[in-house]
Amino acid sequence: MKHTVKWRQGLVGVGLLSVTTASLAFDDDVISRGEYLARAGDCVACHTAPGGEPFAGGLGVESPFGAIYSTNITPDPETGIGNYSRDEFAAALRQGERADGKHLYPAMPYPSYSLITDEDIDALYAYFMEGVAPVEHTPERTDLSFPFNQRWGIGLWDWLFTNDETFSPDPERSDEQNRGAYLVQGLGHCGSCHTERGLFFQEKALDDSDDAFLAGEVLEGWYAPSLRGSGDGGSAIERWDDQAIVDYLATGRNDESAVAGEMTSVVAHSTSHLNESDLQAIAAYLNGLGSHGDRPLITDAQVDETDAMLTRADVENDLGARLYLDNCNACHFSNGRGASQVFPSLSGSSMVNADDPTGMIRVILAGARLPSTEQRPEALAMPDFAWRLSDDEVAELATFVRGAWGNDAGAVSASAVAEVRDELPEDRVTSAPVIDD
Repeated sequence: MKHTVKWRQGLVGVGLLSVTTASLAFDDDVISRGEYLARAGDCVACHTAPGGEPFAGGLGVESPFGAIYSTNITPDPETGIGNYSRDEFAAALRQGERADGKHLYPAMPYPSYSLITDEDIDALYAYFMEGVAPVEHTPERTDLSFPFNQRWGIGLWDWLFTNDETFSPDPERSDEQNRGAYLVQGLGHCGSCHTERGLFFQEKALDDSDDAFLAGEVLEGWYAPSLRGSGDGGSAIERWDDQAIVDYLATGRNDESAVAGEMTSVVAHSTSHLNESDLQAIAAYLNGLGSHGDRPLITDAQVDETDAMLTRADVENDLGARLYLDNCNACHFSNGRGASQVFPSLSGSSMVNADDPTGMIRVILAGARLPSTEQRPEALAMPDFAWRLSDDEVAELATFVRGAWGNDAGAVSASAVAEVRDELPEDRVTSAPVIDD
């Protein structure tokens, strides 16, 4: 479908008005702040289809009930949100309610966005009304089967699993930690992926008053690990310090790990655009959360044991080890620790040690590509091995890695590999969709 882009011109003045777009005019600083907040909320990721105009909608978000297509949130008055008042805009973000009164599907993270403050709602409204190009485009309509096509039922779901309270700072936390909590729980909606879902696909917790919050979840074949630190101030996610968390969010890599899967897009289009202060606030908040299921510390002796085994002459008797040497050793090395900020460590990796090996299998088969960010523009890539390794060989390789260098995860079957291979696109896409923003 052809997209027609028309920039609104000639609007001057200041103010935040709860009226239609015909009379709106906002201060440039407010619009700029709204743009930054939209980055924090990663709005562009879901509301931009591959090859489409930014925010014009049409991306199919897979759910257990079928594909849910994102809406056009540009200020086009006919096909977008150009006629939304400020209060109607706020209701969509906080309560998941459209201007016509119908409910949005909770693929829209309004259970988290309900925490957004009035001031930030005002700034976001200013940005989407005057900082975003109107695009005349009607996305594909969401058409779920019965009973999931009955939007009135979402009202009951909302009553059971959401709340209407905006963010309230915790007096026992520092200002920095409270800022981090606001970003993680609210705009960043980190719980959407990192919190386990319940029977009705609801997040089991929306804030850290419950230990289930950010305790890890498998979503669409990717393991979103626990984000809860040790709480003792000396270690954090997988024993990362604050700077390691900042580096990961700003560049998609740190000394221990690198992004893959859905997190690649999050870093590319959201967290890499946050300022240093907010990244430090997120790290301070996460490091203050209590522990939840952290793995025992891997010792040098465990790493050395595998390292020595891979250099012995009898390695030919171990197919998994031989496959590792032939395909992985050049980048991840015999100690499994890779190269800092370049090739991620496999020893202690959350993806490698996940109960569900799907994410690791997917990376082996389809490869992965780091996002290009302002601080680290090089988009380093791991090649795909689907063309080179059979299902049995991938299973042997994955099983070896999941038990090497102190890792303690279960074996991988060839049938599990075959299932992942069947779901790969024909071109084996290895990077996040490119969004020109």
